[in-house]
Amino acid sequence: MKKNLLLLLMLIGCFLTEATAQKTKSSTNQKKMTQTKTQPATIKKDNFVWTSVKSPSGITYKTVKGDPYKVRFYTLPNGLTFIASVKNASPRIQTFIATKAGSKNDPADNTGLAHYLEHMLFKGTNKYGTKDWKKEKPLLDKIDALYEQYHQTTDPAKRKAIYAEIDQTSGEAAKWAIANEYDKLMTIIGAKGTNAFTSVEQTVYVNDIPANEVDNWLKIEGERFRNPILRLFHTELEAVYEEKNISLDRDGNKVQDKLMEGLFTKHAYGTQTTIGTVEHLKNPSLKKIRDYYHKNYVPNNMAVIMVGDFDPDAAYGKVVKYMGYMQPKPVNPYKFEAEPVRTSPTEYTVFGPEQESVSFAFRLPGAGTKEARLLTMMDLLLSNSKSGLIDLNLTKLQKVQSGTSYSEIMKDYSVHYFEGQAKEGQSLSEVKNLLMDQIQKIKRGEFDESTMKAIVTNERFDKMRGNEENGSLAFNVLDAFVLGLDWSKKVNEPNDLTAITKAEIIAFANKYYNNDYVLVFKKKGEDKSVVKVDKPTITPVTVNRSDRSPFLTAIADAKVSDIQPVFLDYKSVIGTTLTKNNLPIYYLKNDENTRFSLTYVWEMGKLNDRKWPIALSLLSFLGTKDMTLDDINKKFYSLACSYSVNATDDQIRLTLTGLNDNFKEANELMESILKNAEPDQNQLNALVDRILKSRENNKTEKRIILQQGLQSYAIYGKENPFNYIINSADLKQLKAEDLINNYVKKLINFKHKANYYGPLSEQELAKQIGDVHNNPMPMMEVPAPKEFARKDMTSNKVYFTNFPMVQAEILWVRKSENYNPAIAPTTSVFNEYFGGGMSGVVFQTIRESKALAYSTYSRYTNPSKKSDPHYVIAYIGTQADKFNDAVPAMNDLLNNVPFTEKSFADAKLAVRSGIESERIRKESILFNYDNAIKLGLTSDIRKSIFDQSNSLTWDGMMKFYDQEYKNKPFSYCIIGSNDKIKMEDLKKLGEVEEVTLSDIFGY
Repeated sequence: MKKNLLLLLMLIGCFLTEATAQKTKSSTNQKKMTQTKTQPATIKKDNFVWTSVKSPSGITYKTVKGDPYKVRFYTLPNGLTFIASVKNASPRIQTFIATKAGSKNDPADNTGLAHYLEHMLFKGTNKYGTKDWKKEKPLLDKIDALYEQYHQTTDPAKRKAIYAEIDQTSGEAAKWAIANEYDKLMTIIGAKGTNAFTSVEQTVYVNDIPANEVDNWLKIEGERFRNPILRLFHTELEAVYEEKNISLDRDGNKVQDKLMEGLFTKHAYGTQTTIGTVEHLKNPSLKKIRDYYHKNYVPNNMAVIMVGDFDPDAAYGKVVKYMGYMQPKPVNPYKFEAEPVRTSPTEYTVFGPEQESVSFAFRLPGAGTKEARLLTMMDLLLSNSKSGLIDLNLTKLQKVQSGTSYSEIMKDYSVHYFEGQAKEGQSLSEVKNLLMDQIQKIKRGEFDESTMKAIVTNERFDKMRGNEENGSLAFNVLDAFVLGLDWSKKVNEPNDLTAITKAEIIAFANKYYNNDYVLVFKKKGEDKSVVKVDKPTITPVTVNRSDRSPFLTAIADAKVSDIQPVFLDYKSVIGTTLTKNNLPIYYLKNDENTRFSLTYVWEMGKLNDRKWPIALSLLSFLGTKDMTLDDINKKFYSLACSYSVNATDDQIRLTLTGLNDNFKEANELMESILKNAEPDQNQLNALVDRILKSRENNKTEKRIILQQGLQSYAIYGKENPFNYIINSADLKQLKAEDLINNYVKKLINFKHKANYYGPLSEQELAKQIGDVHNNPMPMMEVPAPKEFARKDMTSNKVYFTNFPMVQAEILWVRKSENYNPAIAPTTSVFNEYFGGGMSGVVFQTIRESKALAYSTYSRYTNPSKKSDPHYVIAYIGTQADKFNDAVPAMNDLLNNVPFTEKSFADAKLAVRSGIESERIRKESILFNYDNAIKLGLTSDIRKSIFDQSNSLTWDGMMKFYDQEYKNKPFSYCIIGSNDKIKMEDLKKLGEVEEVTLSDIFGY
């Protein structure tokens, strides 16, 4: 349940299909999530002033004059903050309930409390989550007392005996609990994205709800925070153990922890982690968790945030009704000593199986300071994925495997991070020095002042693009609340950036970017310092899947206004036109703002010719006769436009996006690059070297190994689409002239089409494209793709890959029938019921009842083409010592799905509710239509799902289940350490094939 707020990705420029691309910009500063309905324009600072407004209903709120998002700030009598912004594009609302208390507020001797509590606030109260509170409470009181004994006991034998009693009593208490009733409540009201996250500053509870469920949602949340009961604690504690072990398997987590540890020797940012130490995880105290709750979860420390389609005054009244009971208490501010300034850097080396890298970071003043604004500008001057110094001098010239910078602005301090990976034959120290050189350029003033102006324009555009969706604005408001930022200043941020001078940036860089930094080398090797959290003995508990509390029944029976579903009528929604060269354009008007998106689509890719990904990757490193590579990147950035080109197995997409006022110039520039790119063998040689290095790095990425490589191996065999690539020897023989002249410059000769979303009229668009996109008539048919036969899975087969890791990951795969739209209603409901989320059978059984995994799911998947089959997929990520319990538990579910009538009804309701309030918008409509065409559909498949799902019977579901799941053979894709997973255990599952990394990757 942890969400990393740093990694909000911005997509600009060309992708590298095989080479490790420059890390996309990740920064809390780039999480500027506000909405603009017209072209970004400078607004006078005087406009952004607070004003108090009394609504017609007599409710007083504050707002900022000139705020294009019209955010309202209400304060309840008890001090609770209610923040509202109305956006009517779809009948849904993004909601956050936030408390300004995160892991920095954990007591030093009991780290991880905020995160523990986040998990436990899904367990219910004395009104829901329980069958009989009077019978459950004495058992929970006993568990409380036992945990206090356990917490204070050091003798191993006594601890073991106490834990055995905890386990036994927890099993008794679980007979009176109803697991996951909160998640069932959210399913009933049609919520999506139900989750929560804890960071250093905050704990936030997340839901995306239908617009007609505000009353029910607030009723549930008001009850949730009234009297949370810490039930089913020891099974949830095991989930936290799993989360800790997952972090121990991620080298990036180790690097981050060391950076923070070195930067903050006194502040909790560095002295403790959000999940907590292994020792504290082993010694939990429910009393201290409860104390943390009563201290920090008070209304004057919390906010309810809603962005979407609702009446804010009416919502305010409901917040008062359901959360006005909360009593305010003084909240002591976090106190800390200033960090000492060091005269030399602190250096660490960490080890792990993943690719090597170097990272370093500087500590700066926190949110709300002038330095934080200067940090934003400096970071974007260094790395904006287009024209930053790191982009131009290192990434585009391919002097490093990858390089980037990003910033994190926290309440008390900010951090500026730098990361890089080395090319083959290059040391990490050389990468570090190259990154440092770019900082020195800033300090010497060796940067273009025009880039600063372009940064402001791009920041405004990013706000426009980001805040077309409810979630983006909600996150921006959340940041302001948690960090204590004045919203009037947040709205004015682009203007503040405009006021920054070059001299200020130079002075800022010289003051803060000296020897007071932390450096971490991440190297390959065994990490002997890892101490995993061992599996405690846990007896599976009853989850009482069929039971319901009276509270849930009341919510289920509550009457709400109807929301009528809106299905896509492709012919009436999507316009079509032709250029003068008969290029088909599929067109959708943007009446919301001045953003455009133009995508050319070719139905060919790597499987048609393995050179396509290389040729298109090379394009991003080339200039033309008239423009250097630097000129091109700076020009696109100055226009607040970008282009990207990407080749997948079976499709090429060339996308141009940006401000409509600059469409003509950006479109001409992109076409000029396609037509006039100058071959550069040196750049190709460098690209090939990086591709080869990237291929070796891919062998260290568990996600790539399992979910791409090993899965493809299981589906197709040793030769498969995943490893269908140009071999190393042939790569080195490639010629830049061939790739540019025979691929890039001939791309528009092949049959393709254009998808456009933007403000231009169809006539204007057809003319502007036709004038520069000179495709021939007729266009050539695309070459036939390489075909790979899919394996029929007639018996159980185990594909095992050895990899040094704490956990084990298991992926079940089974081929089903070719795409069949007639079963869509059945599969949609089955996925919701069986493996679709926290209220599904898989999650409830594997995690809630048996505590066997942190992450687990199962899906019946849909293919992308009508000629391809469906697949049954299941997954468990678990501790290696739980392997022999976790795999049989999933197999039992795949063969014996339990039936709960009310849960089945809830699943049907959830499917229909989700469709009712779903609105496919903007360019997504165009690509939804593309996907439908590939599947042979002429209408919106959601209509048949909606019309038929409610009439589905359990017998009908079981017919599907018996045909596709029960007693069927599976391929098991398993990755783990061979010193933790025994071969004899694998053989119990089926015939075993040990698959090496060379087998998977083909090199």
